[in-house]
Amino acid sequence: MRPDDRIGGLVQSLSEHLVKNVEDHLLEGARRDFLQLGFAKLPFLVPDHVKSSVADEIESLVAEHGVRRGMRFKETGGTPRLMRNVRHKEISEHGSVIPAVYASADLLDALGKVAGEPVLTCPYEPERYVITELEQSGDTHGWHWDDYSFALVWVVACPPAEHGGFVQCVPRTYWNKQDPQLHRQFIAQPIHSFELRPGDLYLMRTDTTLHRVYPLSSGRRLIINMGYASQGDLHKQISHETMDGLWNGSRDEQAGQPPRQTV
Repeated sequence: MRPDDRIGGLVQSLSEHLVKNVEDHLLEGARRDFLQLGFAKLPFLVPDHVKSSVADEIESLVAEHGVRRGMRFKETGGTPRLMRNVRHKEISEHGSVIPAVYASADLLDALGKVAGEPVLTCPYEPERYVITELEQSGDTHGWHWDDYSFALVWVVACPPAEHGGFVQCVPRTYWNKQDPQLHRQFIAQPIHSFELRPGDLYLMRTDTTLHRVYPLSSGRRLIINMGYASQGDLHKQISHETMDGLWNGSRDEQAGQPPRQTV
């Protein structure tokens, strides 16, 4: 089978699964969680063989193109990013499954049913998909918001909750990049925590849900974040300080260096 035929077959298989196997009551339950928490688990959304193909490509890309990062951002109150990542550029150049799945019209339609509004491909290409790997004790994707409305996260590897790596979020929050006031956000709203397992997917309302990955104490957490936009995002003035600083930072940031403060 030619590579293009294989990719087309995977996307078609995903579409058939969404039509035949993803029942309305599953999407409605996820919709309720999403409205209340800004977070909804969606492990049922993708068939296992498509998950495996995405996971295999992620493993290959992070082994070949992963770059170690250590940074802090004033726009999110100095919270750290300690991780290895593969940027959109490398994924687009060397991957094939991920770009095809990301653009699936049937996947976008299903996500829109959970979100309650159209879910669109992100107009800012670097935020469309990024691989992140937490691999060392203390690694974390610290408290932050995203510039665009939605993220679909595919979990390839994740330790048990007692070793960290689970998601925490504070829904219905507002990002003021000049004065994020994280502690005020924690006081005003409860922090919700969610354990994850390999094979899980979740959708998050990332522009109004403050969130982080709890620091790792052992094990490994490997995911791909697929970022999507709302209609409203297309009409907003959006700057990309944290995204540009993190994913487009220098390639010589190595493990063991202190996190760099971006200003």
